[in-house]
Amino acid sequence: MSTRLVRAGILASVLATLPAAASAQNLKVWRHGVISLKSDAGFVMMPMQHDFAGKRGLKIETVQVKDGALALKALIAGEVDSIDSGAGEGIIAAMRGADAKIAGCHWPGLPHALFVRGNVNTVQDLRGKAIATSAPGSLPDNMMRTILERENIPVSAVTFAAVGGDVERYKALTAGIVDATIVSSEYLPVSPPGIKILVAGRDVLPNFMRLCLNITGKTIAARRDDAVKFLAAEIEGISYATTHRDETIKLAQEQSGAQAGDPRLPFVYDETVKFRMVDPDIPLPIEKLEWMRDQFVKNGSLPKAGDVNAIIDPKLRADALALVQKGK
Repeated sequence: MSTRLVRAGILASVLATLPAAASAQNLKVWRHGVISLKSDAGFVMMPMQHDFAGKRGLKIETVQVKDGALALKALIAGEVDSIDSGAGEGIIAAMRGADAKIAGCHWPGLPHALFVRGNVNTVQDLRGKAIATSAPGSLPDNMMRTILERENIPVSAVTFAAVGGDVERYKALTAGIVDATIVSSEYLPVSPPGIKILVAGRDVLPNFMRLCLNITGKTIAARRDDAVKFLAAEIEGISYATTHRDETIKLAQEQSGAQAGDPRLPFVYDETVKFRMVDPDIPLPIEKLEWMRDQFVKNGSLPKAGDVNAIIDPKLRADALALVQKGK
């Protein structure tokens, strides 16, 4: 009798897992490229948690890439279905003819800042100095060029060094290899004496957006419903993150590999929420996109100004918001 009961219990347990397993197997995979995860990883990865995507029949798989330039290459090559891309990188690539549509800008705020060392006290002091940026056309590169343009400093007056991601650029600064760099303000709580923020991006470049969601026109045409569902998961996930501080910080620690108690994690969370650097509504502010486009023409990143409306897909966002409002 006891043996039959044990077998019955095992069978019941197996049968109980079958619907979930079958459901998981039926999920469509959506590959999303994210830039190397840092202290803000809780916001970036929350849309992949809980059931934001699963309840819509999607399984979002994330692919980490070193920077926005590589993310765009992966997108255009079809290696991923969507990417978190620097808003500037997306604008420049699309206006140069790349198949990259901006579906929404979930990080309209700019957490990056110009960090300097030594006797650099003004932007004018950067003349003759070495500045660590990332790949040409990347967010750090575009932001630095925009700051120089504002101060009427020609690019030829400084030396650009394409170093890589935030970690590599920050290490180059603290080691004295360069005099300045553009990195996330998250490094402020752990900066040694002599390293300071000279320019906070959000203060001097309020129209310079950080990240937007890019999808190719080819993918939109082939998987439009899935693209809408992906955006709906992004909307719900980011919204959830902005109201669940402890969980989001914990997720950031897990995803970034940071040590427990790292002061950057709560610093980034609080700065992000306080200054509304993320927006769950993933807006498409035409005036900001046009301002950025015009800056890129001025600093030589773009040969001419194209039509912003030709590189966005507002209908995807509208359909995603409607889906969220319906609770589907």
